[in-house]
Amino acid sequence: MNIIVCLKQVPDADEVKTDPETGRIVREGIKGTVNPFDMFILEEALRLKEQFGGKITLLSMGPKDAIHTLYYGLAVGADEGYLLSDSKFAGSDTLATSYALSCAIKTLGLYDLIMCGIKTTDGDTGQVGANLAELLDIPSVYYVNRILSYQNDFIKVERFLEDRSQILEVHLPCLISIIKGANVPRMPTLEGKIEAEGKQLKILNAFEVNAIEKYCGIEGSPTRVIEIFLPEKRKKGVILKGCREQNITKLIQFLKNKKISIFGMCS
Repeated sequence: MNIIVCLKQVPDADEVKTDPETGRIVREGIKGTVNPFDMFILEEALRLKEQFGGKITLLSMGPKDAIHTLYYGLAVGADEGYLLSDSKFAGSDTLATSYALSCAIKTLGLYDLIMCGIKTTDGDTGQVGANLAELLDIPSVYYVNRILSYQNDFIKVERFLEDRSQILEVHLPCLISIIKGANVPRMPTLEGKIEAEGKQLKILNAFEVNAIEKYCGIEGSPTRVIEIFLPEKRKKGVILKGCREQNITKLIQFLKNKKISIFGMCS
């Protein structure tokens, strides 16, 4: 089984900075870490490789120091890594990011499975995986909790929704996204870190993956950040003391004073 795992380097929560003009996250010079949600897909890929054999290819996009994210993946057992890094990719939204990743995947060749994290801690959109599958014209399944079986070009998975779980059988190639807590990600060992130094790791630019410039970066991003602000701190609430009947009366009067309708009780 040939698996492509999409990893992303995200800024440490305490160091997030944004460009005041574009509203986009400034990544250069900021200490990064592996997106926590991506660690679960990487672990699941490693388990599939251990069970069925094959190869794990890591793919990421970002500034050149994001290569440390790929080294992490190689150290825990992935076979090779590719980083998309080019000024033409700067400022990409989820659609432009998905486009660049799709170009790279088409360049890399045949694959059976693509795995993406459920979301990232910096963007928190959860859109890249679904966009990527659409651009590659393959099925995608989000919220996967377990991979149940793999045989005859089909993969069977269990996924959790808000009110139920589902068992789905999907034809390969496909894209899946693993939920947080689906497994316990392993940590790199000293031996793994040493082995990672000898594995293939390559930086690719837009030309090498045949990406059309007008679909990349800010030019290829249809979304625009209009404003960035911190939410207002909530004011201290009112604590009602007394018996239940008294508190209900006080609450109703409070809502009336605020002119908040209570099931037609206030006009």
